[in-house]
Amino acid sequence: MDIRIKATEYQLTPEVSAYIDDRLAALDKFLGGDTASTRCEVEVGRDAGGQRHGPNMWFAEMRVIIPGSPAVYARNNAENVNMAIDDVKAEIERQLRKQKKFHSRFLRKTGAAIKNWTRFG
Repeated sequence: MDIRIKATEYQLTPEVSAYIDDRLAALDKFLGGDTASTRCEVEVGRDAGGQRHGPNMWFAEMRVIIPGSPAVYARNNAENVNMAIDDVKAEIERQLRKQKKFHSRFLRKTGAAIKNWTRFG
């Protein structure tokens, strides 16, 4: 998977970069054999608006681009960068799981319909 990380108004540390890589490794099981051609764009940083402290001042944004299927996108604000990354990863995982279930269900129903059609046709 091609991972591109961008930091907005934030100095990206090696710990945060390793944390992002660790979280994205869990998405490989939903991608199947498309991991070589898949691109993941991650943006982390301080949310616009000049907020200096308080809840939801950090954001994480993730876009997973798989050739041949629509891009999956999620964005979230949280109290710190790691929480925002975790929330975005969970949302991306949910969307990829839903997409994978749809494709397998479509193939299963299509195969059953073809079998019934050949049996009675």
